[in-house]
Amino acid sequence: MKQFLITFSVIIILSCSASKEIEYKPIVFDQEREQLTREYLLERYGLQQESPGISPRMIVLHWTVIPTLEEAFQAFYAPTLPDWRPDIVNVSGLNVSSQFMVDRDGTIYSLMPETNMARHVIGLNHCAIGIENIGGTKELPLTKAQLKANIWLVDYLYNKYPIEYLIGHYEYTNFVNHPLWLEKDETYRTVKTDPGKDFMEKVRKATKNLNFKPIPKNPEANDN
Repeated sequence: MKQFLITFSVIIILSCSASKEIEYKPIVFDQEREQLTREYLLERYGLQQESPGISPRMIVLHWTVIPTLEEAFQAFYAPTLPDWRPDIVNVSGLNVSSQFMVDRDGTIYSLMPETNMARHVIGLNHCAIGIENIGGTKELPLTKAQLKANIWLVDYLYNKYPIEYLIGHYEYTNFVNHPLWLEKDETYRTVKTDPGKDFMEKVRKATKNLNFKPIPKNPEANDN
């Protein structure tokens, strides 16, 4: 697939007449990434597909911890995992990615087609659209502009796809044993805290009119 070096923007008009600019800043999604994505779908989820496409039913919010847009973009850009991710390379050589990235000033970037699979959440990539937020450290907490952008983007995606769930990355293990959970390796889990409970609560409060389904109870939680 031809890669575009020039970032361009388009105005998305919602049915409610609200509008916001989305900047298009594509990562590489060439034949190698497509092949690695299809292999991931088959090996992790048992889904044999001729394309890397997904049917979105969930939105997952993240933070990058990486402090700048360009550094985070470069981390996602290549099709294969960089050398500094030995923790997950044995699972798959497919690089991590996300459909969207939100900069600290609230600018929304589209990194790849919304219905192409991105590697951003264990067990659920086959049905989840990811939104990465730049920052997330004590020194760089997520901003009010990012909060507003996430709320707008969640509403936009809800009105475009049959989205049932809105979750923070830290909540992904709640879906173990849920019909949407397809990860075959029972030992493949990582501990996540993004995008923070306070941020999630604010996004949920602002989008409560969308009536997302409640998050299932975590079957891997220790109740003792």
